[in-house]
Amino acid sequence: MSILRVKSVEQSIRDTEDPEHKLNKNLTWVELTTFGIGVVIGAGIFTMTGRVAHSMTGPSIIISFLVAAVACGLAAMCYAEFASTVPVAGSAYTFSYASMGEIFAWIIGWDLFLELFLASSVVAQGWSAYCTVLLGELGIHLPPEIVSGGRVDLLAMGIIVVLGLLLLGGIKESMRVNTALVALKLFVVLFVIFAGIGYVRAANFHPFIPAKAPTESSAAGLTQPLLQWFTGSQPTAFGASGIVAGAALVFFAYIGFDVVATTAEEAKNPKRDIPLGILGSLVICTILYIAISLVLIGMVPYTQLDPSASLAKAFTMVGKPWMAVIISAGAVAGLTTVVLTMMVGATRVIFAMSRDHLLPPALSKISHRTRVPYVITIVVMVADGLAAALVPPGILDEMVNIGTLLAFVMVSIGIIVLRRKRPDLPRAFRVPLVPLIPILSALICFYLMLNLSVETWMRFLIWMALGLVIYFVYSKKHSRLNGGEELTQDIDTQMAGVVEDSTKD
Repeated sequence: MSILRVKSVEQSIRDTEDPEHKLNKNLTWVELTTFGIGVVIGAGIFTMTGRVAHSMTGPSIIISFLVAAVACGLAAMCYAEFASTVPVAGSAYTFSYASMGEIFAWIIGWDLFLELFLASSVVAQGWSAYCTVLLGELGIHLPPEIVSGGRVDLLAMGIIVVLGLLLLGGIKESMRVNTALVALKLFVVLFVIFAGIGYVRAANFHPFIPAKAPTESSAAGLTQPLLQWFTGSQPTAFGASGIVAGAALVFFAYIGFDVVATTAEEAKNPKRDIPLGILGSLVICTILYIAISLVLIGMVPYTQLDPSASLAKAFTMVGKPWMAVIISAGAVAGLTTVVLTMMVGATRVIFAMSRDHLLPPALSKISHRTRVPYVITIVVMVADGLAAALVPPGILDEMVNIGTLLAFVMVSIGIIVLRRKRPDLPRAFRVPLVPLIPILSALICFYLMLNLSVETWMRFLIWMALGLVIYFVYSKKHSRLNGGEELTQDIDTQMAGVVEDSTKD
């Protein structure tokens, strides 16, 4: 069936040498690791820990973070194997094209477009909110009409435009700025950890696992989790079930490492650097999350934590209100790197789809000076900026989560499929215990998808239905694999160039 036609790994790799679509390969594993840290650690490290500990886990949130890290690590290993085997821009889209076929590649590409596009806008709105707080702490008060929650969020639009212009200057330059901001963010996080150690009290960790208790959920109707709606079950807090529920919540604090895979085509040594970037950033972020949890719970009893601004309020309670300024500065720096990396991810996924002609080819045009896909970068910058400025905050946050989790499920399944179809492929990194680990990864991620609200599922299904209409009306007919003639000509041209270059060498 034409909708199941597969773009081979060899074809995908040959496409990266096309002079018209060739990206610069100049990213090291250090830059890729900071890229991953930059997107995973955002404002959530200052807020989510206290909120979950207060209402769901108590001191045992440390176990929740470990459980979530293990679950996330299963998906991370799947991404690492694919990215080292198929070092091509597009992440899960490219992986699905090479393993399961075009229709699945389109579904996941359309899904990733939703995830990364919305993430940039949603996080920019969060950046605007934290920036407003920081400026207020410094005595600068902006008109409420132009900040988060106002008529037009010009702050959110402004940060997207600035970062979009930075991306147009080149990926290497963007990574330098990202590395500097990640360094600032890590300094703030480490400063908060070491500043809080002196106020830690062992008594605050008792009981480490509070007794299980029923909890009242305000979610009902379309706002309740799909699993709760389907089974009629009632949520509980604390105890062993609270740890598991807490792990499901803090799992989302790890989301973002997969964006590293979108830059595989721009890595100097992708077979080594991409796995190191993905897994290294996940390990570092886990250590930081647990350290923040230990300090926060040790400073203030979990029953007294403020769910809305737990870390800042914790320092206020121990007589250090000035720490709120530093925490706000860390959140602003953290969210800046998240917006930047999400925009990079969105442009690279759309670039890959456009290069395959599933989207208009004009979108994949490359600047000859910076080797950046400038057309799609401008489109993403403008669209993200308008969405961040005009869409009310809080409406589409869960859409980012469901899109990410579907990508995790597809990549996990794809590992099993490609192992069976192409056991001969050289794999610099191999997931152990296949198919057990990919199956566990897919099941855990699907379970988390079921814990998202009914209305999120409805919006998601509408978006995917729209994507299928576009595929059958436009993409299927214009695909480079449609008939194979154009693809064959392109490959012959590229191979001739490779032979010529090797002869010169």
